[in-house]
Amino acid sequence: MSQINWIEVLGWGENQIEDIRFAGYSFVKQGQYAHALKFFEVLAILSQENTYDLQTLGAIYLQLGNNLSALNYLERALKIDNKHEPTLLNRAKALFLLGYKRQGLAQASHLERSSNAYIADQARALTLAYG
Repeated sequence: MSQINWIEVLGWGENQIEDIRFAGYSFVKQGQYAHALKFFEVLAILSQENTYDLQTLGAIYLQLGNNLSALNYLERALKIDNKHEPTLLNRAKALFLLGYKRQGLAQASHLERSSNAYIADQARALTLAYG
């Protein structure tokens, strides 16, 4: 079965996609994750290869405590960009929360050497909390 190109079917362009992304991100900034989830789920269907949308959806699922769905979307994002450190950090957290301590520690340990101080500090915090 072929996948439907919903953007084409709807006759939309990048402006409409950006409007949905902006609305969803606005809810994220307000901490309204359940509302943001709806927008980013739509984006995951409309623009399936967008790393930002997939990793944001994974992060939202983490915030809502749905760690398995979070890991699923984070893994999809990492298939597109396997070096995106914020996604890797969220993946480590999801692994810990799912009970995959060894894999979470390996991921966090790698991120502790990041040149990005925020990422390195957050990875150290995860290691201390779950290690």
